[in-house]
Amino acid sequence: MDNLSYLAQSAFPLVWVVVPAIGAAIRARHAASPRERLEIWQRWWAIGAFGCGSLWMTVAFLAFPDVMATAIGFDRTPFMFEIAFANLGMAILGFRAASASARERITIGIAGGMFLWGAVIGHVYQWFANGDHAPGNTGGVLVTDILLPAVMIILAVRSRRFESAPRPAAEIAA
Repeated sequence: MDNLSYLAQSAFPLVWVVVPAIGAAIRARHAASPRERLEIWQRWWAIGAFGCGSLWMTVAFLAFPDVMATAIGFDRTPFMFEIAFANLGMAILGFRAASASARERITIGIAGGMFLWGAVIGHVYQWFANGDHAPGNTGGVLVTDILLPAVMIILAVRSRRFESAPRPAAEIAA
């Protein structure tokens, strides 16, 4: 595989981090308050990063199992079917998080973290123990697997602080 192709395949998962971040940044510029800005970021992250990113992985593992097996550096196994449905569960959680309370978003982030951070440990193990440098095992997937739940949790914790603070009168009137 040539270097450009490897780089493109390795970096592709970052789409699920970069696109929601850009969308949220653009949309949040017009927010009337910090609370509204935070809510915009949470929704973009929940739907774009967590929901759509996980749904994409579901489709990829179900529709293109041979391509995904090559991308992660493994032979095709029945385990890939399980990964697809674990990602479907994450997608549903992500879409639910779009209208969830801060407490629910924290729980969703933790639930996603258990799966994705476990996957990071597996990727790193395969990288060092078996020299698996396949584009779907190292690079962008590591960043994405760490950031998706971490950002969800961080945003939800910040939102929780807003929930416990009294709302300014000007914000209530708007």
